[in-house]
Amino acid sequence: MKVTRRSFLKGTLCLGGALTFPGRLVNASQKAPRQGRPGYAKLEEQRELASRIEQTRAIFEACRLCPRECGVNRLAGEKGFCRATSRLMVYSAHPHFGEEVSLVGKNGSGTIFFSNCNLRCVFCQNWPISHEGRGKEIGDEDLADLMFYMQHIGCHNINLVTPTHVMPNILNATRSALLKGLHIPLVYNTSGYERVDMLRLLDGVVDIYLPDMKFMEAREAEIYMAGAADYPEMGKKALLEMHRQVGQHKTDKNGIAVRGLMIRHLVMPNRVSGTEEFVRWVAANLPKSTYVNIMHQYHVDYNAFEYPKIQRSITAGEYIEAMGWAGKYGLTNLDPKSVAVRDFFVKHQKNIN
Repeated sequence: MKVTRRSFLKGTLCLGGALTFPGRLVNASQKAPRQGRPGYAKLEEQRELASRIEQTRAIFEACRLCPRECGVNRLAGEKGFCRATSRLMVYSAHPHFGEEVSLVGKNGSGTIFFSNCNLRCVFCQNWPISHEGRGKEIGDEDLADLMFYMQHIGCHNINLVTPTHVMPNILNATRSALLKGLHIPLVYNTSGYERVDMLRLLDGVVDIYLPDMKFMEAREAEIYMAGAADYPEMGKKALLEMHRQVGQHKTDKNGIAVRGLMIRHLVMPNRVSGTEEFVRWVAANLPKSTYVNIMHQYHVDYNAFEYPKIQRSITAGEYIEAMGWAGKYGLTNLDPKSVAVRDFFVKHQKNIN
């Protein structure tokens, strides 16, 4: 079924091709206020944005967008590890109210989920999207219209989920959306498995980086992330480059994020993800006031039941321990929801474990 631009923009793309209206759309009186000029607008004024689009598009000919460096010609339809060609695949798009508070605000984060992934973790909770590549093929101009639509309905930002393998398409769509009037921040919501030289092509384009830092040890990353033993090394370098570009988390007078680095780390059972090492590294290499979200949402999904160490959810005690490490190493800007969860677990630990 061909999805026309008009029908695509009316609602969120859902599994199986059905189009449904997103929940909690805002009316005109609720629209988010203009938040100033984003970085990509400044690049356009400097006549740099079009040049970046050309540079990144050329990479598709021998793809090296991510550390896998498959080298396939995606312009010719070849597929590498991520299983994507040079055409965009989008699974869903809608205002998201479950993200960090400063991204959500009153009107939601304009979240676009791209199909396929360069990691394909064995415990992935979005495996139909990332592993199986479910979604709909659209053009770059459709993505531009979708981004502008998110702004039109009041979203505070454009939240690009799993963007690494489609970065050239995103740059092209961003310029088109800018020329239509887009002016809200871009959120680069990534797994953290990035190449620094590719991130440099985003310098001045992305306003908010929202990376994961999943594992701190090469052995664990290799086991649970399809052989990506270099993930910890690449992830650390990526975090440093992201911070260099956008600095620390900044909000406007209404508490809405406008710029900066926001790091996510998922606590996993049996200390598999290396949480203590993660907070120690952040404290030693970035400002201790760096925004960090220590997440408790891990549950057994996809193929995780085949791996003994991650065959269960985390306990209240494991999460309290993880948050305790953040305090021990002096992190001062923890996500408010993670603090609330820790406090709840402390209060009810005996009944939860």
